[in-house]
Amino acid sequence: MFGVLMITLLITIALVGSNMDIILKQGIVFQVRSEITENPAISASFSSVEEFEDFIQSQTDQRIKNLGLEEPWYSPQRIGLTMYKILLLDFGRAAFLSSDSGSSDVKEIIIEKLPRTVLLFTTATIIISIIGIFLGALAGSRVGSIIDRITSSFAIISSSFPVWWIGILMIFLFAFTYQIFPARATPDISLTDPGYIGALLYHMTLPLITIVMIGFGSWAYLVRNFIVGIMQEDFITAKKTIGVSKKKIIYSHALKNAAPPIVTILALSLSGSLSGAIITEAVFDWPGMGRLYFEAITVMDLPVIIGATYVLTVFFLASIFIADLLYGYFDPRIRTGNNP
Repeated sequence: MFGVLMITLLITIALVGSNMDIILKQGIVFQVRSEITENPAISASFSSVEEFEDFIQSQTDQRIKNLGLEEPWYSPQRIGLTMYKILLLDFGRAAFLSSDSGSSDVKEIIIEKLPRTVLLFTTATIIISIIGIFLGALAGSRVGSIIDRITSSFAIISSSFPVWWIGILMIFLFAFTYQIFPARATPDISLTDPGYIGALLYHMTLPLITIVMIGFGSWAYLVRNFIVGIMQEDFITAKKTIGVSKKKIIYSHALKNAAPPIVTILALSLSGSLSGAIITEAVFDWPGMGRLYFEAITVMDLPVIIGATYVLTVFFLASIFIADLLYGYFDPRIRTGNNP
């Protein structure tokens, strides 16, 4: 996992390295000029424009040297230092973007945005999995029934439409036509307002409904297929023979045996939703990591892009690690401690 994280960082740095150099040096020049302009005493001490420009150049060169930017971005020293800083969550300062409180520190921006994405997509994934598991188990236990046909049809139909397109329709219907929910998922009140959390949850409702509506059908269809396969196993037949109720067979035995692949899909869905939230959050204007990523790509704010990539990669690897642990818990046959 650590190796994957390092390779991801290395590839990201290699892709943006040359552009990062340009942006960092431009940012230093802008910072030096701003500091001098904001201090009238310094500005008045220069007798000519040439002297002023020479002073700016000397200050810029000094800061570039202090930061180690005189070395090319592909030098081992630069790459090693950059990766070391990223591992310590030192992403530097954003070139264009800032947090709601006005900070340009990339770490503070991500800390502000990440909980909102986790809130929206974790809540949606939990709701989707609960509905999908029980609906899929019901459909899998009644193959060929009306509920089975409806579940399969809805899964195909819902999976055929992109979430952003359904999101636009939902906004048009429930924000403009009926005006039940706001069109923008970003609350208009300040973070310090006591009612901010309530406003955030209210604004989250429409994107949450959209994500759940799109996602639970495919989940139900996957669980349905798992259950159909497990119901053909010999131990299920034995349970039926000794008179165990069908409901107990489905929800106590079949679902338990389907748990390992379900947990794996749950972990992949959660990590995938966090990293794939760019378009969804951009459509609903949800103030999370996805919209931050979209804005950073739009203005080529490379420190933010690198920081967001690192954080989302860590989340993905952590979810895979947890899925592996849970897989071993639900299926003792794969536990390495039991192997001879």
